[in-house]
Amino acid sequence: MGQKVNPIGFRLAVNRNWRSIWYADKKNFPIYVVEDFKIRRFVKKKLETAAVSKIVIERAGNRVRVNIHTARPGLVIGRKAAELDKLKEEIRGFTNMNREILIDVKEVKNPETDAQLVAENIAQQIERRISHRRAMKKAVQTTMDMGALGIRVRCAGRLGGSEIARVERYLEGKVPLHTLRADVDYGFAEAHTLAGKIGVKVWICRKEEVAPAA
Repeated sequence: MGQKVNPIGFRLAVNRNWRSIWYADKKNFPIYVVEDFKIRRFVKKKLETAAVSKIVIERAGNRVRVNIHTARPGLVIGRKAAELDKLKEEIRGFTNMNREILIDVKEVKNPETDAQLVAENIAQQIERRISHRRAMKKAVQTTMDMGALGIRVRCAGRLGGSEIARVERYLEGKVPLHTLRADVDYGFAEAHTLAGKIGVKVWICRKEEVAPAA
């Protein structure tokens, strides 16, 4: 049986940070975890077209700060920040109503080298019945053109609507998955097709390895 580990969790102590930044006692911990899950699920669904890469939630006292990393900040903020105020009120419904909600919108400068956005883009193309091979090859080419050191793409499921599920992979450049000092980004998305779900995993090696401090 394969021993799998999440690539983000694997790098937490080295060059990745937690997506939820707070401390809680035994009583509040499960409440906060459920709140975070509901906030993330809601924001991701509401801002489906805004290319949201990740949602980082910070808590301090009575304040909840939601950091939305997106490739299209204009869609999230809206005209005169109207969408942002509306979003704030909707998020308040998932938390204790007394809490102060803050929303920070952070722009993803290079969406072509963000693994989560690349994975979601491939999944959306598969849902629109574009050939999975074409979608994967195009993503690999675009990412490499944007200066990435390497990219690995893996699609699994009933590809092309076939009876038997299978896996297809594409790899270009170098993606050293066990070299912790390499900046390897990971993203996962699901394509909901008539034949069933198709899982898309993407690993992108973004910049040169940094030599460890002496």
